[in-house]
Amino acid sequence: MARCNNAFEAMEVIKKETVDLVLLDIQMPGLTGLQFIQSMPEKPMIVLITAYEKYALEGFNLDVTDYLVKPVSLERFVKACNKAYELHLLKKKDKHPASPDFFFVNADYSLLKVNVADIVWIEGMRDYIKIHLKSSNKPIVTRMGMKHIEDQLSPDKFIRIHKSYIVSVSSITAVRKNSVFIDTLELPVSDAYKSAIDDLTGK
Repeated sequence: MARCNNAFEAMEVIKKETVDLVLLDIQMPGLTGLQFIQSMPEKPMIVLITAYEKYALEGFNLDVTDYLVKPVSLERFVKACNKAYELHLLKKKDKHPASPDFFFVNADYSLLKVNVADIVWIEGMRDYIKIHLKSSNKPIVTRMGMKHIEDQLSPDKFIRIHKSYIVSVSSITAVRKNSVFIDTLELPVSDAYKSAIDDLTGK
């Protein structure tokens, strides 16, 4: 979770982290909320919260999830959040209708087959990723973004814990407040993904 004072701060957060939902005002310094929405190439779910009813049509034309007019009651706010959560679940279901058992990646001048069940954890390095496997001490290095590989993996079997780390749920042996363990290997959990760990542990 992040709190930003203007659209430019929010842009930086969205570039660095996976953001599912943005609560956005319309009147902001430098760039309005509507201009901010139009500037995003890939839009997360957006709930507009504003004192102005007149922008509602324009907001919905930009596919916002909900439009709240101040003052917002707690009941109305919770309803908007529940609507966003239900839409998020539907998107996840549509994105992962049937996760493959394997996929191919470009590495070592070849197309290498990666069995999903063999993956222990994945490490992001700018435009590349390292896929660490059970069957090999040498990770596979391939040119691919973390978001792209994440979309190929079942959210029931893999969990994003950091902008640079995805881990196999079955490989996790222990969880601490700000880290997860794969045997003796400790990987950090960033604030943006702590809720995923809470869901996993039931805390």
